[in-house]
Amino acid sequence: MLKARLEHDSVYGCCLATSERVESGEVVVEELPFAYGPKRDSGIVCLGCYRYLQFGEDGDSLDRCELCDWPICSNCVDDAADHRGECEVFAAARVTFAGNVSEDGVCPQLDCITPLRVLLAKEAQPERWLNEVAPMEHHELERRENADVWHADRVNIAQYLRGPCKLADRFSEELIMQVVGVLEVNAFEARTSQGYPLRCLFPYTGILAHNCVPNTARTIHPSEGYKIRLRAMVALEEGQQLQHSYTYTLDGTAQRQAHLREGKYFVCSCERCLDASELQTHFSSLKCGQCTEGWLLPKQPTVVDSSWSCRSCDYSTSAEDVRQIVDALQAEVNAVQALDMGPKRLEEAERLLRKYKSLLHPSHYIATSLRQLLIEMYGRVQGYEMVQLTDQLLERKAILCRDVLRVLNIFEPGLSRARAMNLYELHVPLVLLAKSGFIANKLSGGELRGQLVDAIDLLKECVEILQHEDQNSQEGILCSVARQALQQLTISVEGLGSELD
Repeated sequence: MLKARLEHDSVYGCCLATSERVESGEVVVEELPFAYGPKRDSGIVCLGCYRYLQFGEDGDSLDRCELCDWPICSNCVDDAADHRGECEVFAAARVTFAGNVSEDGVCPQLDCITPLRVLLAKEAQPERWLNEVAPMEHHELERRENADVWHADRVNIAQYLRGPCKLADRFSEELIMQVVGVLEVNAFEARTSQGYPLRCLFPYTGILAHNCVPNTARTIHPSEGYKIRLRAMVALEEGQQLQHSYTYTLDGTAQRQAHLREGKYFVCSCERCLDASELQTHFSSLKCGQCTEGWLLPKQPTVVDSSWSCRSCDYSTSAEDVRQIVDALQAEVNAVQALDMGPKRLEEAERLLRKYKSLLHPSHYIATSLRQLLIEMYGRVQGYEMVQLTDQLLERKAILCRDVLRVLNIFEPGLSRARAMNLYELHVPLVLLAKSGFIANKLSGGELRGQLVDAIDLLKECVEILQHEDQNSQEGILCSVARQALQQLTISVEGLGSELD
């Protein structure tokens, strides 16, 4: 750890706080994973690079390790350091990979890989295990309540490792189930340099306190052995608790609470969750059906079955009625998201956004998700490519970006990856509108320069945020593109300034 210290909180238990004042963008925690491997409930993946592999119905495939017969792609067959530990276990026990996949594409046999890697790391690094990993929360009692999942883990992981894999003399069932819980509660998703998902266990970063308005952002670097760097999103005072969001910040309170209850086994009581208006954004508010000005908000936002009431009239409704409405709207959005990337998908998203004006607050998370979808399509979809967009559609994209940024500025202030992506999206229509306005004699040279400087400021902030990303990641690549655009635009503005002088 760099600028953080361990503390005990009466609510969160063991957590991290700043050991000194920290400026926005400074690294507060940096660590290598204790272990990493395939995500839970994955399909068949290479145990070296984690890319998806195709196996026949009878398990036939050439993508197998020559020593243990488990899945390894041709690119990794001669150099799969990640796979070496379990390879020795499987080869010694002579357990082969069956290649069976369920109807939903899950390969249960691979669920044992990451827990086994943690167990092998425990043997290799006993002191780190004892001091850093063993104390991590694993919520055994709560996990036991989900009898089906507990039984599946016990059979597919604990009993499989102790039985066919012949590890009973090394690892107890209790220890294996503890490791399964530690991973389920604390592991972070990461991506390889090629974009394939996996999960990593970071002992210190994993005990961060949760907040639905986080003050830290993480970057994971596959080129450095999946090292994680935790940075302050905003300036933090000495002794301030470090907080991360373990759920999607652009979900509504009910959806975030459900995710945290089911996956992390706690109820969040942060300021945002306790405020029915979600910090005055009305991110979950519905339009009242009984009056023209009112909004329906939950009376007790963190209570699952709380009734909802209008703040302008006496109308109230049940949580179940609200759930039915939201579920129906979300199903429509999901159907649009499932469409192929094309003009129909864009036009359907616009249609739903117009339709929901009479049902949802303008900033509702469902409306916000549609705006984000539209931002990504304007300029990229056939018939709506950037050079084809009229000034009206360019302005439309700019408005969508500003609407989403207005929400992100509250929920993810400072160095937010999502903010950076939208800042980049916003700069493009601003530049094109400025240039077309100048050509049409609607803008003077000075006004053109001013609007281009505004776009430069957006790109500068975008680069400032994304410069910390792994250069091979999607965000790292965007940072490079944004930096190039910034350089070109700066040269243009400097040349324009010379002409105006």
